[in-house]
Amino acid sequence: MLASDIIRAEHTAFIKRRAAELGFMACGISRAEFLEEEAPRLEQWLAKGMQGQMRWMENHFDKRLDPRLLVDGAKSVISLLLNYYPAEEDQQPDDTLKVSKYAYGRDYHHVIKDKLKTLLQDMQAHIGEVGGRAFVDSAPVLDKAWARKSGLGWVGKNSNLITPGAGSFYFIAELIVDVELSYDGPIRDYCGSCTRCLDACPTQAITEPYVVDGSKCISYFTIELKEQLPADVQGQLGNWIFGCDICQDVCPWNRFSRATQEEQFRPHPQLKEMRPSHWHEITQEVFQALFRHSAVKRTGYQGLTRNIRFVAGEPALGAPATKPELS
Repeated sequence: MLASDIIRAEHTAFIKRRAAELGFMACGISRAEFLEEEAPRLEQWLAKGMQGQMRWMENHFDKRLDPRLLVDGAKSVISLLLNYYPAEEDQQPDDTLKVSKYAYGRDYHHVIKDKLKTLLQDMQAHIGEVGGRAFVDSAPVLDKAWARKSGLGWVGKNSNLITPGAGSFYFIAELIVDVELSYDGPIRDYCGSCTRCLDACPTQAITEPYVVDGSKCISYFTIELKEQLPADVQGQLGNWIFGCDICQDVCPWNRFSRATQEEQFRPHPQLKEMRPSHWHEITQEVFQALFRHSAVKRTGYQGLTRNIRFVAGEPALGAPATKPELS
């Protein structure tokens, strides 16, 4: 083995060890290069309008496919997973209006960014001069593609990354850096003949295995769509008022999910006590208390109350009521 290979292996081992110490459940590394396989898929997905009103996904097409356009001299993409699966006692009961599990606790952007900054600083202290940037779902990075290339899992039929023995209830983040490291490789797809996610999606957003029409997803309707929700999906959102976990909840691989050890992802104590009547009476003050540090802030108080009314079968404000209020 060449001396340079030994150095890269040592640096890689340090990064993975430090990532684990910071609470990441997994770390994989791949060479920073053009995502040749993903390019036509992304182009076709956008051409079919599956991004809906998420127009930002149409921007920076080249940067989404080549990390070297995001970080000068980029040589490695370090992909990291952080578990957010809540303990059983922290989960909302089935008989209430529901928020996606990822938004129970503190906004993941802040939690993960702090960890990534620490990891990058530790790399600089241990390795020497390292240039790079941290990414947490806030820049044109195809995080699932990089995590797959790094061997952290395969992209399932519901388009989520799935990890053997862990499932899919985790966040994905990246450090793109200008140092060469030892690289991991992808693993095989273990979805097999299973179609539970396709069968369970109420809005048929999974149009075919491995293809999700974002403009039909419950998460899109309850988070991304800023106008009134379309009448043709009335009754299809179940009791989801922010996001949706259905395609993950039914995935057999998520029987391996274990409760996160990240205390910042613990929910506000009042969240699991909320019943439909409480949601209908929610005030701006209660919203702020529950979600001051949560990703639910993204939809805002007006957006959340819009979703609550819609799930209850009520019309938009100002229109005559056609169904009684859920209690």
